[in-house]
Amino acid sequence: MPYRLMTQDTAAPKLSKARIFVHRLGSTLLLWVVVTGVFVSQSGWAFLGMTSLLVMIATWEYYQMLKKAGVSCSPLIGIFASTLYSGVLSWSLIQKGDAATGIDLFAVSAVAIGSFSLQLRRPVEGKDPIVGVALNVLGFVYISVLFHFASRLIFLPDPGGELTTSGAFLLLWLVAVTKFTDMGAYITGSLIGKHKMIPHISPAKTWEGFFGALFFSQLAGVGLYLFCGEHLQQLVALHHVIILGLILATLAVVGDLAESIVKRSLGAKDSGHMLPGIGGALDLIDSICFTAPAMVLYLICIQ
Repeated sequence: MPYRLMTQDTAAPKLSKARIFVHRLGSTLLLWVVVTGVFVSQSGWAFLGMTSLLVMIATWEYYQMLKKAGVSCSPLIGIFASTLYSGVLSWSLIQKGDAATGIDLFAVSAVAIGSFSLQLRRPVEGKDPIVGVALNVLGFVYISVLFHFASRLIFLPDPGGELTTSGAFLLLWLVAVTKFTDMGAYITGSLIGKHKMIPHISPAKTWEGFFGALFFSQLAGVGLYLFCGEHLQQLVALHHVIILGLILATLAVVGDLAESIVKRSLGAKDSGHMLPGIGGALDLIDSICFTAPAMVLYLICIQ
């Protein structure tokens, strides 16, 4: 199948900013209810089930975007690899409290080898085969490997394999800082945004929204640390909270723009329609795909 860009034949009616905000607020509240329920359960399998489910849905959405754009790839390899990787990683975290880097290296290698192997059945037509292989590997690393650092984070305080309150609070802190960054950028940009940030990728992003994102991320990060500091001892001290908050806020914005590159390249407005006002699962986790690895690395470095 030739590599081409396809646009939707019919455009969806454009909603007002107020209606979009109401939809987004409703979806956000629903998500926090789910996250709170998982948090209260204090079950490692509940946390890992939530992250694994999001990975699998986001991976399916990714391949749906590729399919609609007319890209020749191997969705079965990507979806199967994502599901198997999520299961093996979860089992390793539950049993041992950590997951060796070898799991990631083996999984990426298997996806690359499998993708090349499937291309052997098809004639080589221009760039199609190499594009298909590259997008398979990209999708697996971008979604499965990067987002599952959030899974690793909850077991970071205790390498013995037990889910601790600190691990759960670290994930809560990560999600709060990342999502307050998104919310701050949206609210500030909608209210006072005038100076375009990167219009060739995301016309709606403004510099006012970016600085609003930094401010809101500090509200969430510092606020949670001051109120729940006894459960966030892995963060060590307030200056680390501030520094890490700034790093995560910047990466959250970059992660959002990274997904915009994917969607614009494939002619998609949203990755899916699971969450009104937000989009699909990939739209929900795009920022965390960039912030979770950074937080795990930062915490390892300061211990």
